[in-house]
Amino acid sequence: MKRLIAAALVLMAGMASVAATQNWLATIERTPVSHIVGNPDAPVTLTEYLSYTCPHCRDFTMTGEQALKLGYVQSGEVRYEYRHAIANPADLAATMLARCGDADKFPGNHAALMAAQPQINVLRQMATKSQTDRWNFGDKSARRRAVASDLGLYGVFERRGYTRVELDQCLNDQDLADRLEASADVDWSKISGTPAFAIDGTVLEDVHTWDGLSAALSGKAPAAQEQ
Repeated sequence: MKRLIAAALVLMAGMASVAATQNWLATIERTPVSHIVGNPDAPVTLTEYLSYTCPHCRDFTMTGEQALKLGYVQSGEVRYEYRHAIANPADLAATMLARCGDADKFPGNHAALMAAQPQINVLRQMATKSQTDRWNFGDKSARRRAVASDLGLYGVFERRGYTRVELDQCLNDQDLADRLEASADVDWSKISGTPAFAIDGTVLEDVHTWDGLSAALSGKAPAAQEQ
């Protein structure tokens, strides 16, 4: 009996050790309109409202996202939701491509889009009227394919191993496009700009940088504003 108890204690200690060292960054959930990284049972859920054409969102990705993941998400303390506050046709096409493939591809797709954002925005600024007309009028799937072609989005994802056929299948998903746009309409009624953050469903007032967010996560930020 003593041997059985000792063996059970060793097993329990081993399971506790595995749980304590688990890297929750590898746990990725896809929802109909977002992706969530981290421990499903984390005591805190952080939501980032982002746009792939927003320079401030890119700034957060470059300066704060890794600190957030390594400091809070990896350990299981925080689960981190990416929600897409779509602001223009380029945003919509980029978001649909970010969701292309299995859910575990999303973090890499997201990072690739943010890395390419300066070039994407330059091409947006240089777009001709005939290009913007293609983005805004006509068949909706054709609009998104035109955006992807004109702004170099196909190249971003082909370098990640996707084929043009796969990418077009993602861009042609009208049900997804409708869900994302409807979700963004609701989210824009809660936020004034991007990036914006919410903790457990409460939007943080005037928090748009890693400094502000890290203070909020450590309990030092001003009171949050209810959605």
